[in-house]
Amino acid sequence: MAEQAEITGEMVEQLFRRSSDEYLFARWGRPVVPVVFGVEAATLATVKGAVEAVVALAGHKMAETDPELGANLMIFFFRDWQELLEVPNLDHLIDGLQDLVIRLDDQGANQYRVFRFDREGAIRACFAFVRMDAGLDEVPAEVIALSQAVQMILLWSDKAFVKRSPLAVAGGVTVLRPEIAAVIAAAYDPTMPAVAKDPSHALRLAARAGLRQGEAAEAVRELSREVGEAEPDDRENEHGA
Repeated sequence: MAEQAEITGEMVEQLFRRSSDEYLFARWGRPVVPVVFGVEAATLATVKGAVEAVVALAGHKMAETDPELGANLMIFFFRDWQELLEVPNLDHLIDGLQDLVIRLDDQGANQYRVFRFDREGAIRACFAFVRMDAGLDEVPAEVIALSQAVQMILLWSDKAFVKRSPLAVAGGVTVLRPEIAAVIAAAYDPTMPAVAKDPSHALRLAARAGLRQGEAAEAVRELSREVGEAEPDDRENEHGA
């Protein structure tokens, strides 16, 4: 098992303090309904398995459909950013899609996420884009899937995982870092708010995460098994592209 770092208020604050110096925390305010495009059946099962496992870790819910959007978590896998401009109606969902594609292409980015929020500020939708460049081609599907699932479950800071991934290698297996698992579980505690902009929230979240370290460590072990053992399901094929 990966060694767990101490969970402090400062550590948690850095996970949600953005480059603009704004502290902004948000979790999902509705059940997660994922749809995945651009992968084969085996990879589709792995991605959906990772999402289900992380949602379960959070103690949140999934559903068959979202009454407003149908699917509220859309994950796109592709080879070239320009491919997004060919996706029907995507420009209706993503404001300024063409300018965004140009910017990400110029930057050589291989992933990007767009969140949408409800009136209270909780997450109501997430669009995740993964460009399979040479670097990601070398990464196992289950690792990519787990990384994407972790990064969609909360509105992390744009710099939260720049220097250190939310994943770690333990015993030759890539797992979710236990302290990140504890923060996710604590973030969905019913006593915690769905949205927070005051940095004092980080102290409350750190305290609850600290109490859930043992639970999170066990959840990490279970999550690793579930993601690694995902099997193709013919019922999901209609979501592939």
